[in-house]
Amino acid sequence: MADRTAPNCHLRLEWVYGYRGHQCRNNLYYTAAKEIVYFVAGVGVVYNTREHKQKFYLGHNDDIISLALHPERVLVATGQVGKEPYICVWDSYTLHTVSILKDVHTHGIACLAFDLEGQCLVSVGLDSKNTICVWDWRRGKVLAAAPGHTDRIFDISWDLYQPSKLVSCGVKHIKFWSLCGNALTPKRGVFGKTGDLQTILCLACAKDEVTYSGALNGDIYVWKGINLMRTVQGAHGSGIFSMNVCEEGFATGGRDGCVRLWDLNFKPITVIDLRETDQGYKGLSVRSVCWRGDHILVGTQDSEIFEVVVHDRTKPFLIMQGHCEGELWALAVHPTKPLAMTGSDDRSVRIWSLIDHALIARCNMEEPIRCAAVSTDGIHLALGMKDGSFTVLRVRDMTEVVHIKDRKEAIHELKYSPDGAHLAVGSNDNSVDIYGVVQRYKKVGECIGSNSFITHMDWSTDSKYLQTNDGSGRRLFYRMPSGKEVTNREELKLVQWASWTCVLGPEVNGIWPKYSDINDINSVDANFNNQVLVTADDYGLVKLLRYPCVKKGAKFKKYLGHSAHITNARWSHDYQWVITIGGADHSVFQWKFVPERKSKEAIHIATQETFADSNSEESDSDQSDVPEMDSEIEQETQLTYRRQVYKEDLPQLKEQCKEKHRATAMKKRERAPGSGVKLHFIHGYRGYDCRSNLFYTQTGEIVYHVAAIGVVYNRQQNTQRFYMGHDDDILCLAIHPLKDFVATGQVGRDSSIHIWDTEMLKPMSVLRGFHQLGVCALDFSVDGKRLASVGLDDNHTIVLWDWRKGEKLSAMRGSKDKIFVVKINPYLPDKLITAGVKHMKFWHKAGGGLIGRKGNMGKTETMMCAVYGWSEEMVFSGTCTGDICIWRDMFLMKTVKAHDGPVFSVHALEKGFVTGGKDGIVALWDDTFERCLKTYAIKRAVLAPGSKGLLLEDNPSIRAISLGHGHILVGTKNGEILEVDKSGPITLLVQGHMEGEVWGLATHPHLPLCATVSDDKTLRIWDLSPSHCMLAVRKLRKGGRCCCFSPDGKALAVGLNDGSFLIVNADTLEDLVSFHHRKDIISDIRFSPGSGKYLAVASGDTFVDIYNVMSSKRVGVCKGCLNYITHLDWDKRGKLLQVNTGAKEQFFFEAPRGKRQTIPATEVEKIDWSTWTCVLGTSVEGIWPLINEVTEVTAACLSNDRKVLATGDDLGYVKLFKYPVKGKYAKFKRYVAHSTHVTNVQWTHDDSLLVTVGGGDTCLMIWAHEPEGHREFKQCDSEESDIESEDDGGYDSDVTRENEINYTIKALSSNMRPMMGVKPHLQLKEPSVDERQGVVRPPVSRALPQPEKLQTNNVGKKKRPIEDLVLELVFGYRGNDCRNNVHYLNEGADIIYHTASIGIVLNLTTSCQSFYVEHSDDILCLTINQHPKFPNVVATGQVGDTGDMSATSPSIHVWDAMTKQTLSVLRCFHSGGVCSISFSATGKLLLSVGLDPEHTVTIWKWQEGAKVASRLGHTQRIFVAEFRPDSDTHFVSVGIKHVRFWTLAGRALLSKKGVLSTIEDARMQTMLSVAFGANNLTFTGTISGDVCVWKEHILVRIVAKAHTGPVFTMYTTLRDGLIVTGGKERPSKEGGALKLWDQELKRCRAFRLETGQIIDCVRSVCRGKGKILVGTRNAEIIEVGEKNAACNILVNGHMDGPIWGLGTHPSRDVFLSAAEDGTVRLWDIPEKKMLNKVNLGHPARTISYSPEGDMVAIGMKNGEFIILLVASLKIWGKKRDRRSPIQDIRFSPNSCYLAVGSTESAVDFYDLTLGPQLNRINCCRDIPSFVMQMDFSADSAYVQISTGAYKRLVYEVPSGKQVTEQSHIDRITWATWTSVLGDEVIGIWSRNTDKADVTCACVSHSGLNIVTGDDFGMVKLFDFPCPEKFAKHKRFLGHSAHLTNVRFTNGDRFVVSAGGDDRSLFVWRCIHAPH
Repeated sequence: MADRTAPNCHLRLEWVYGYRGHQCRNNLYYTAAKEIVYFVAGVGVVYNTREHKQKFYLGHNDDIISLALHPERVLVATGQVGKEPYICVWDSYTLHTVSILKDVHTHGIACLAFDLEGQCLVSVGLDSKNTICVWDWRRGKVLAAAPGHTDRIFDISWDLYQPSKLVSCGVKHIKFWSLCGNALTPKRGVFGKTGDLQTILCLACAKDEVTYSGALNGDIYVWKGINLMRTVQGAHGSGIFSMNVCEEGFATGGRDGCVRLWDLNFKPITVIDLRETDQGYKGLSVRSVCWRGDHILVGTQDSEIFEVVVHDRTKPFLIMQGHCEGELWALAVHPTKPLAMTGSDDRSVRIWSLIDHALIARCNMEEPIRCAAVSTDGIHLALGMKDGSFTVLRVRDMTEVVHIKDRKEAIHELKYSPDGAHLAVGSNDNSVDIYGVVQRYKKVGECIGSNSFITHMDWSTDSKYLQTNDGSGRRLFYRMPSGKEVTNREELKLVQWASWTCVLGPEVNGIWPKYSDINDINSVDANFNNQVLVTADDYGLVKLLRYPCVKKGAKFKKYLGHSAHITNARWSHDYQWVITIGGADHSVFQWKFVPERKSKEAIHIATQETFADSNSEESDSDQSDVPEMDSEIEQETQLTYRRQVYKEDLPQLKEQCKEKHRATAMKKRERAPGSGVKLHFIHGYRGYDCRSNLFYTQTGEIVYHVAAIGVVYNRQQNTQRFYMGHDDDILCLAIHPLKDFVATGQVGRDSSIHIWDTEMLKPMSVLRGFHQLGVCALDFSVDGKRLASVGLDDNHTIVLWDWRKGEKLSAMRGSKDKIFVVKINPYLPDKLITAGVKHMKFWHKAGGGLIGRKGNMGKTETMMCAVYGWSEEMVFSGTCTGDICIWRDMFLMKTVKAHDGPVFSVHALEKGFVTGGKDGIVALWDDTFERCLKTYAIKRAVLAPGSKGLLLEDNPSIRAISLGHGHILVGTKNGEILEVDKSGPITLLVQGHMEGEVWGLATHPHLPLCATVSDDKTLRIWDLSPSHCMLAVRKLRKGGRCCCFSPDGKALAVGLNDGSFLIVNADTLEDLVSFHHRKDIISDIRFSPGSGKYLAVASGDTFVDIYNVMSSKRVGVCKGCLNYITHLDWDKRGKLLQVNTGAKEQFFFEAPRGKRQTIPATEVEKIDWSTWTCVLGTSVEGIWPLINEVTEVTAACLSNDRKVLATGDDLGYVKLFKYPVKGKYAKFKRYVAHSTHVTNVQWTHDDSLLVTVGGGDTCLMIWAHEPEGHREFKQCDSEESDIESEDDGGYDSDVTRENEINYTIKALSSNMRPMMGVKPHLQLKEPSVDERQGVVRPPVSRALPQPEKLQTNNVGKKKRPIEDLVLELVFGYRGNDCRNNVHYLNEGADIIYHTASIGIVLNLTTSCQSFYVEHSDDILCLTINQHPKFPNVVATGQVGDTGDMSATSPSIHVWDAMTKQTLSVLRCFHSGGVCSISFSATGKLLLSVGLDPEHTVTIWKWQEGAKVASRLGHTQRIFVAEFRPDSDTHFVSVGIKHVRFWTLAGRALLSKKGVLSTIEDARMQTMLSVAFGANNLTFTGTISGDVCVWKEHILVRIVAKAHTGPVFTMYTTLRDGLIVTGGKERPSKEGGALKLWDQELKRCRAFRLETGQIIDCVRSVCRGKGKILVGTRNAEIIEVGEKNAACNILVNGHMDGPIWGLGTHPSRDVFLSAAEDGTVRLWDIPEKKMLNKVNLGHPARTISYSPEGDMVAIGMKNGEFIILLVASLKIWGKKRDRRSPIQDIRFSPNSCYLAVGSTESAVDFYDLTLGPQLNRINCCRDIPSFVMQMDFSADSAYVQISTGAYKRLVYEVPSGKQVTEQSHIDRITWATWTSVLGDEVIGIWSRNTDKADVTCACVSHSGLNIVTGDDFGMVKLFDFPCPEKFAKHKRFLGHSAHLTNVRFTNGDRFVVSAGGDDRSLFVWRCIHAPH
């Protein structure tokens, strides 16, 4: 029988011929050691040219495509392609991996670059967004990521002269990035007029913000900042692929084959044209250059590397060459010399010397070459071509012998016969032709048996036979040379083959996997001498197998390196080397063959060897040499722990169900019961499938786990305390070295690990987000800082954590097989081991990844446990066969027999070890496992008298051992925990059932006892009194599912799973009687009440049998159920039985005969039941949950006082309901402790305890019943039930608006006005009259010169254009939908607030404003950092689009309010925007809440820009979340029917809902605001005006009607703890909308805001020294003195928008605004304040001053207009001739006429000289749409009108006749110009206005500039006129979407712009050009 192991010999990569020049750039560098680093296929190569040696880095598993060199030039970063590509950072000297960066990019990593210090690495992905990612590469952490560009990025570089700046370039773009916080913000390079917009291929950064870049056309573009400064034209003839910067200057390389050197100022030094040199050729293209000192490295497209010495630049050295692009298929080896021949689709054939590692000959052919063969004498080389021909060359001089073409299809294989007489040529025409060599290759035969293309051929040694393989997988034989097929296989028996390169045949069966029929093995070659076989396949693997290998799925060693398919593999003539060639990577690999005898020395080979995982994982299919698997381990490896429903899924399921049940939710639901239960004691320990999960804590208590509970057991007092943070089975437990913290890992879809403190039982940190299905092993490092964990996913992922921070340090796939244990090296915390099924692996950390190597052990054994010994390289592991393996590094030194059967636990001591095994023996060993010092057998005989129970059997399997306090602690598979004294006696401390579900539970009728029966085939009696022990146990022949005590407590009935039942004596458990009448399981059993005369026995056969106990006879059978029976109950009289079945049916039967009764539901309730354990019926309908499709209620039990019903369900919840539970979805209290289904619940006889059993978790849990009124607020209080009541405390319009508002993203805004028609820049120009008639005018016209477009009378003589606008003033404050956004700064000297996208700091003494303008869209929230270490630090959060981390994503800016410097930008995933932010007590953390549908809550370390934690907040809107002022870990969020109390543990956010049930009739309202008091008090303001007071998370008091309306804002003063509240209420004598309270919110003082509003609505409050700052809904900011209650209004604004009307005074710097809020306001620019306001009572639309400034006309939304006298503000006249809004109103320049334009497509003229009765004298007709803007001509004779149809019309005044003659219109001089339409202003329309419009415009008084406003919220400044499309302009940001109006003030000193969405007025100062 052939040996089934992998061969002992192996391969070592010795040389790679080639360099990857195609599709890659900038990938060739000198290292510090003057070696050359580059890559080819999947291998990083370090080439020493002096010694002509190569070293290889083999850490990638697919093609490498990018490379960057660290500035110190030792470390290299390489990036690969693939579905989950990663980046490796490795050392070019040792070839060790330093770091692995993964989990961000997809598809591949296109570019890499290190920064100047080498701390950060930037990478660009090949995904559709070309994601750019910045890494802290040593820690494997992402610092920032952003979408790079919509098209490919070719190069990226750090600016080496400015920190945190990068430049990227690619298809038609260049972008300049700045890194701040976690945000990468791009600015696009502006090509302008200097150069063409084109693809940029490479770049380099220089001093002073200069960037040099190489373009596709061969020019070099020089950038200054983001602008193109100049170009160096024709630097290269075509594309510049590479640019390299060094001390001397720059080197560039291009497609034209030239390398140019430039000095540091980019002046040319020299050109090296490689095409002209000796080795050059036409079409040479340079892909990479590297200039170091006097050497230059050049890499070309065709895989060559040149080295040029600068002094002698005409003679470059060709130091590496390979095949060019195109598939490489042909390979032949010389029969007598160390030569290899290759031929490729690049049409070249090359001969390589395997000794010199060099190309020695090359010849180009006419056709692509597909195969090659060398004749036996080594003289001829035959080449098969792709076109069906073949050529024979002489080897010595490459001259042609013959060229023959007999076939059409490609020749895929040819071979010379061993006697040299014939050549066989196999083609894709399905045939093999035989040619005679000496007859000048005359065709002598033909083999035509195949019906598919020929793939492989071999000759026999006597040259008489040929075997072929074809594409259909057939193997055929032919007689030679005739080519006749051999059909009689007998004659082939003795044939010996000269070579074996076929993939089919019995000798090579083993190369194929066991169960696969795929043909992915391309090549095979057998080495007969050493009996090994090499194969090459489509996955880039070279494998070494034994030859012959007869059985499928043979073991192998595998070697990575080639990237994709390997097309051929051959042994060299003397079997020293294997040559393999790659198809796509067209590289030639030369592997050194290391035969077996040398393998012993192989231990000392270079480290890189071990990357190629030998004895690889895939080759375990043949288990013949694996020892028998132990039954226990077998069981354990098959456990999957998968759940149908995970508890994590519940919220979503609930949401889905809620929709269905909205209606029922409206009804009043039953309240939860007053009493509760508290977990008191658990009988159980999880030993059956977990190991090493039992430890002593610091204080000598014992910690272990069972179900979902961590248990801390005090063995002196026999009490337990519980950690209840998990919600599903705990699978593993590890203890911190200081023994005070414990880590536990659980089952779950996204399973979490909790690290908790054994004293306080509080979570210190929760780690999640990495493991799926569950966590099966954990280990702390010796310093306690790190934690290693292993997941249950298919790859058994290993993660290394910094657990306190909650950060993942590294992660890697562990192994395909189950891992049982992970251990961190106590001496070197970067190393760890894992052990498990058939493997032991040794790992070390590399950045964000781990590198693992298998232990070398010959046979693969399953390891059950492992520990480190007394030095860093010693490891001891226990196997499933009872051996202890002793390892040194990764080598097995020896094995010691320790136990019979598996060694499950091993524990290291100071000197020595202790082990425990399946044989039930604990053994103590010395420190080398030489001697066994002592053994302890676990037996009943040695059980000490103080034991809390009984040992079920002798020598139970030991699963956990721990030492401490002079004892050995032992956990067994049977669920016992024992303490072994060193002197021998054993004490049993805790025990539970063994593996198997526990269903049967019965409590004793008058003693504190209970009985359980389980599938583990035991019946047990437990003492429920404080001694908590098992009193008796009896083994049964079958498992049981139910039991019941007789009414006198003397007998106990037990139903078994085989359909029998017994009645036993309750004390001795001896049989009294037994019956076996049924086949199926007995599911419930009950004695009748009273004397217990009858026994009802329910079975799975759907019957209930009734037995007479006294006579032991069956007296009745209840028939008629359709499904198995689940529950039984007797009535008090013992006459009636109630039955539930699995189909949710409810039946009644009469005893003793079992006659079926039908009883109406109303009567059932009246019957007096003796017990109630049923789950159906009207009196319990409320126990079924919303999501009852998923969860069954499995058990119920009514307390004996009939007040409380306890239930257990499939999700492991124990719930308490108030009985009777009528109406659906009753409220309840629920408790989590069991992990999966709760199978039974029972009250004890006096209701003092509730006893529950869990199915899968085998636990018996005892709960103490706490009656009503007895409430200490315990930490583990129950959770309230879920559906909130619909009444949320009322309705308020302001709250509703804030909740429902949709914040528009500026960039996506659409038009504000309902425009129709074609946009101006898309309209075709109509030809003028002259053009239509073909009149040709003389070029010089005698006509008068064209008049000015605009009358410019009021500007001085010299007209100066305006160059720039500077924001001077902003009138406005965003109070109507934002809150808590006004604060004091600098001890009250300044205040800060926001409007639109601007943060405003207002100095109260000078009333000067300064602005923060870095936000790209509206600010929604603002907060200040109150910690003294961060003075004046402000955070603002803005609106955003999706959370894809691009520039339009929502972001938070942290900035200095005084300098306006940005400190950090945090891009977030809160799609929609950030609605609340808050700093923590130390000021280092920032909390943000999003507007996304999940209302995510996130915590940031804002200085680093790092996200600490993030969690879904609530299904509905969260309004505010604030840190407690004294904490960095606790915060509170409030929102729609929501208040939650959060804790940050590590990186996890844990939250508790507020518990309301403590206060009668309290209900969850919508909460709007939050404040804090001492001793963990929290105050929340509600929509109804109440304030709730919470202690921890429990409601303790309600301050009723703190305000009459919603309490919108609360502020906690840190100084003295006083609290300010602000709300919505009518001012009255007693109350006001502003109140100041004491620290407990008991006494208050109210302030009135003297604003004159009917209702005051306060949105923001802040308290300074003696002053309170108030922001109102009406956009006022008011300062209130605390002593005198005096109000001072600091800021005014329009309260509702849009502000449509804007009018500037003709001679003073004041202006008017008119808005939707029905006010007209007068603003003074120099005084920086509002002078006056008039309430019109209706929304106003437009406003205009008369030419003298003495009158004002106002147009209203209802069609009315008013004229006021400015001096007295009296109405001079008013009129309403229209019914729809007035859009514009104008006085004529001569003050005679008033023009009124309206939405009714009309302009009316009124004659003002006729006095105030305002009669209409005329109107303009035929206006196609509504009127937007109007302008009078200077002589008042014409008016121009712009309309909603994008048409501009001119009419005569006052006749209203339309002027159509263009030449006439061109001559009119206008008094003003506010139109956005007309040829003169076509240039103001931009390209991207398909959805949005230019809404307003105004030409300056000088007539030289026009300023416009648009729907994107931009103010733009153009020259006037601007008749060219897309004119140049400057843009000014700050407004929200939709500008409504814009005007110049007199003398062009200022521009005023009015906002639509932001209700704000911006005043910009004009900067004029110098004279």
